[in-house]
Amino acid sequence: MTSALGAVGYWQASKYWDGYLKNPCSAKLPSMIKDTELWQKIWQDITPSNVWDCHVHTVGMGDADSGIWINPDMQSLAHPLQYAQFQFYLNASCISDISQADNGFVDRLNVLLKDMPEGFKTMLLAFDYHHDSNGQPIKELSTFFVPNEYPALLAKKFSQQFEWVASIHPYRLDALDALDKAKAQGAVAVKWLPPAQNMDPASAKCDKFYQRLAQLKLPLICHAGTEKAVQGSDTQELGNPLRLRRALDNGVKVIVAHCASLGENQDLDKPNLPMTDSFDLFSRMMDEYKENLYGETSAILQINRAPRKIKQLLESSHWHSRLVNGSDYPLPAVMPLISLKRLIRNKLLDDKWMQDLNIIREYNGLLFDFAVKRLLQSNGNSFPTSVFETKAIFSS
Repeated sequence: MTSALGAVGYWQASKYWDGYLKNPCSAKLPSMIKDTELWQKIWQDITPSNVWDCHVHTVGMGDADSGIWINPDMQSLAHPLQYAQFQFYLNASCISDISQADNGFVDRLNVLLKDMPEGFKTMLLAFDYHHDSNGQPIKELSTFFVPNEYPALLAKKFSQQFEWVASIHPYRLDALDALDKAKAQGAVAVKWLPPAQNMDPASAKCDKFYQRLAQLKLPLICHAGTEKAVQGSDTQELGNPLRLRRALDNGVKVIVAHCASLGENQDLDKPNLPMTDSFDLFSRMMDEYKENLYGETSAILQINRAPRKIKQLLESSHWHSRLVNGSDYPLPAVMPLISLKRLIRNKLLDDKWMQDLNIIREYNGLLFDFAVKRLLQSNGNSFPTSVFETKAIFSS
């Protein structure tokens, strides 16, 4: 999860603002959209049953015995940035009553999925606590917690709509047992966010976990680059994509969330150089590891991502078989985060799609993210259907 809130200057936000502040949470996509050229274009040659959105957050407040925990700072005006982010996330999720947040989120997500062709699925993410170096959870340094059992339960209950992704801190004393349990419960991957959860992917402490991941054939979806949406201690360097080499060298299939498209990290190969753009380090990795390394496209549309990175992803056709689509929902429904005007001005999107896309975004942030990415182009290049037909990556 990574957000531009609080990180983009007012001038940039106003320059590219599409005119939306709050998600209107409109209830049902107008049927006329399905008769448009846009609809035909975005679903052309796509097999919906092969489309698994691999990056969907499981939102709630723990009110329905889900086990979800939210740091009180997120709900306190004493922490204005976190409070504002939390309010945007609630609105993006169309949760109007926080006393019924757990079921409200699931109900809304199911409404969104009804707008999709039958077979389209989302992969719901669990989220482990921040842990110290001894593998003990530290709640006060955690932003939220989603236990593995909850998305596992939802995936079982709504098996036609959801798959699920476990989150297990590798330093935990029970990490391997938890991993075996998650696999037995149907997890299709494991998700890490190192700067927020405080794990170092380059640490030898992770080796046994990596070996078990490889044995179980579970991919690791790992955030890389700077993290803005989830607060943690000052551990941004843990998001350095070069630190994922250890997982790859242990035979793990690694999926780099957001393609490390935000921030800078130290070039561990040339430590005397200034800080290097995280995306450029990711690019080096993509050319270095041609087997098990994948890039995941969530958040690349956000206004704090440089357009040149989207262009490189579109034009690097030799990467396309190793790009995987995810939405980072509910963030695409945080309305100011994505600017169609900005994409159009940077020649990444034809302005003829803007009106229909704006209609879609008022009803369905999940579909909006999918549609925009299907319509992106740069110098005649676009993402092939394989980027969106992700089932094979997680079901092999």
